[in-house]
Amino acid sequence: MSLIEIRKRSLTIETIHHEGGPQAAVPLKLAAACAVIRNPYAGRYEEDLLPFMAELRSLGTLLATELVETLGRDQVEVYSKAAIVGVNGELEHAAVWHEAGGWAMREVLGQPKAIVPAAKAVAATGYRLMVPLHYIHACYVRSHFNTMEIGIQDAPRPDEILFALVMGTGGRVHARLGGLTKAQVSVHDGQR
Repeated sequence: MSLIEIRKRSLTIETIHHEGGPQAAVPLKLAAACAVIRNPYAGRYEEDLLPFMAELRSLGTLLATELVETLGRDQVEVYSKAAIVGVNGELEHAAVWHEAGGWAMREVLGQPKAIVPAAKAVAATGYRLMVPLHYIHACYVRSHFNTMEIGIQDAPRPDEILFALVMGTGGRVHARLGGLTKAQVSVHDGQR
């Protein structure tokens, strides 16, 4: 019997043309794919969460594939992952997404090296979470530090978990604060 029972999914796309400055030559697109599932461990302590984490790889692949199909694989420059656990669960139920969601994005994107940033919370229905984003090949590329808000109005219910993956096509549209640039990435260690 599967540990993953999806109630609903959502796909949110933001297209940013400017942030008060000049129009971007190419608008930035940010997208979040979310799935709301029944929490198989709501209301009880489960010692072994590894089977759940392993099974969640398939959900991660589904969401990552949807994002790549939406944005274009060669266009993706930033990524992240997030989870919101309903109040009958625990933070560790969100932490299973670190490996499952991160693994799925790396597989779909061709093994980028930068660590996948994350955000997680245990919260009431309708909670919104700001998710950090950074460059997929080197996490110190300052122009690509960004955030996207995720959440669904009726989720997660107390016995649910909302899992999200986020990808985008570039850095901030008016980035001008110096630091390591995408063109300067040379170490290929996921950092610089």
